[in-house]
Amino acid sequence: MIDFDILETLVAASIVLLLGRKLVASSSFLKSYSIPEPVVGGLLFAVLLLTISGFAGISVQFDTTLQEPLMLAFFATIGLNADFASLKVGGRTLLLFFGVVLGCLVLQDIIGVSMAKMLRLDPLIGLLAGSITLSGGHGTGAAWGRVFTERNGLAVATEIAIACATFGLIMGGLIGGPVTGFLAKYFKLSADAQVQISDNDPYQGFEKPKAVQQITPQAFIEAVALIAICLSIGTIMAGWLNNTAFELPTFVSVLFVGILLSNGLSFLVGYKIFERTVQMLGNISLSLFLAMALMSLRLLDLTSLALPVLFILFVQSIAMALYAIFVTFRVMGCNYDAAVLAAGHCGFGLGATPTAIANMQAVTERFGPSPLAFLVVPMVSAFFIDIANAIVIKLFLALPIYN
Repeated sequence: MIDFDILETLVAASIVLLLGRKLVASSSFLKSYSIPEPVVGGLLFAVLLLTISGFAGISVQFDTTLQEPLMLAFFATIGLNADFASLKVGGRTLLLFFGVVLGCLVLQDIIGVSMAKMLRLDPLIGLLAGSITLSGGHGTGAAWGRVFTERNGLAVATEIAIACATFGLIMGGLIGGPVTGFLAKYFKLSADAQVQISDNDPYQGFEKPKAVQQITPQAFIEAVALIAICLSIGTIMAGWLNNTAFELPTFVSVLFVGILLSNGLSFLVGYKIFERTVQMLGNISLSLFLAMALMSLRLLDLTSLALPVLFILFVQSIAMALYAIFVTFRVMGCNYDAAVLAAGHCGFGLGATPTAIANMQAVTERFGPSPLAFLVVPMVSAFFIDIANAIVIKLFLALPIYN
């Protein structure tokens, strides 16, 4: 066993990002399918470690202490950039997209439960291979896994949930780019006719992560302080809501605090957040989080999934791609923005919000900007979906098939 401390893990994550960038830049295949750089580098690193473990018996343990703070920092930057005026502009689109996402949650649970019954598995396993882990991610999966073990006697629920969420994280980063690439080519879409991104757009820094950002030391310190405040207050708020009817993941509380903080400071004292600095820190946090998450994946855990569960997950992945093409894209307008929204939906519909943003960044880097997608996706995938998912899960648990 080789243990990497926190600094060595940070170095490894940086190398993973550089490796992913080099591979994408030199591979026409990866470019054409818009596979995000952290996904490429992280998966390659995870496969390499799995190979070394299998042949040499050497395993590597990373110190992922920074992983959660990086994820929370990313969500804090999303909240700090979400001004109410922009949300009002995208209000109708946001509500429409939320309806599309809600339909996907229901579909995932219908597929999971139906296939579990067909394959003679416990229907709870079908729920774990549905919206609980795919749209909910590792945190939601682990939480419901404990519930199913304690209340329903499903002994391996947590292990199944973590493995399903890991599978979803991988697939979410792999199918988003190809789906949008297909839509863009088939319908001859591009961003040329769209309103071009401007420096005043609150999400322009997230959409152009490789652009040179002019910042000052003072602005950098202010942004770090604001992010730290969001993390501190958001974590406290999540603790207060824990084990209540209003319980939400910590990152949702952090995002919510970011929205209130940025808009409150603007309204009360006229303070304007220097968005470029916040966006730069958000992109750094996003890239490092994804690199750490993917390079530390225990791919061996996926092999422990029984064949029927893997079959359900593969069907879910195909269903997500088809849903993005035939529902998300069409309902959202059959235009370029709708295609980018489809890429984002694939990212968080199987993986997580950071995966969705990485998908959209890879797509827009190739085909052109989509400010609307970067406004709508973070709000729905990081805030509204957890509330909707909890309601959908509880409705499915109320069905008599579990009794």
